[in-house]
Amino acid sequence: RRGENRMIRAIAAREFRSLVVSPLSWLVLAVVQFVLAYVFLASLDVFIEAQPRLAGLENAPGITEIVIMPLFGSMAVVLLLIVPIITMRTFSDERRNGTWTLLVTAPVTVTEIVIGKFCGVLGFFFILIALLILMPVSLLVAGSVDLGHLGASTLAITLLTASFTAIGLFASSLYAHPAAAAISSFGVLLMLWIVDWRAGAASGDIMSYISMLRHYHVLLAGQVSSVDIVYFLLVIALALSLSIWRLDAEKWWSAR
Repeated sequence: RRGENRMIRAIAAREFRSLVVSPLSWLVLAVVQFVLAYVFLASLDVFIEAQPRLAGLENAPGITEIVIMPLFGSMAVVLLLIVPIITMRTFSDERRNGTWTLLVTAPVTVTEIVIGKFCGVLGFFFILIALLILMPVSLLVAGSVDLGHLGASTLAITLLTASFTAIGLFASSLYAHPAAAAISSFGVLLMLWIVDWRAGAASGDIMSYISMLRHYHVLLAGQVSSVDIVYFLLVIALALSLSIWRLDAEKWWSAR
């Protein structure tokens, strides 16, 4: 068990370093921060302008509803676009560079490879999440923030990022070309994101239960439910299991 953990950490560190030294990753990081900073400042301006009118209203929306929730909502849309770009090379580049054969012939299992790469890529996205959280936290200098709601929003974006990453890894395990992996990953993520639109008011529709958007918004509203948490954990487990199954089958065929 200790040896497995050591291999997973080594693979995660290798994957994280490859992302940190990549110019594409830093470009994505810069663009995302610019977009989120713009959304944050624009929402803050709206709140400041509306504050005199909100003061006389009962149960008026606060800074959490006007500033923080739109910020985290925008982050989800940004992740929908950038996760396929970051994850598309995870396994496809290994095949194209000829390092996949060396990796699978090393004393390491496919499960350790998949989990290690998942942790490494997720580590990079945690940088984005940390920078995102610093924006609403900075409001504590001049006012108050609902820390409980901020915690629920942080949990929501973390689970969503992990789910997107796991699906992106599975798409990368299917193709040797990064562009094909990115397109497939984006297609699956978009389908899971908008599938609830067809359900409309039919809350009992099965489509509403498999929609990531629905579960994300519930957590983002501060309603932490085990149903929504388990949903994201199941998506992560399913996507990683499919990646392991796919790569195990490829390893078995290449060994024949």
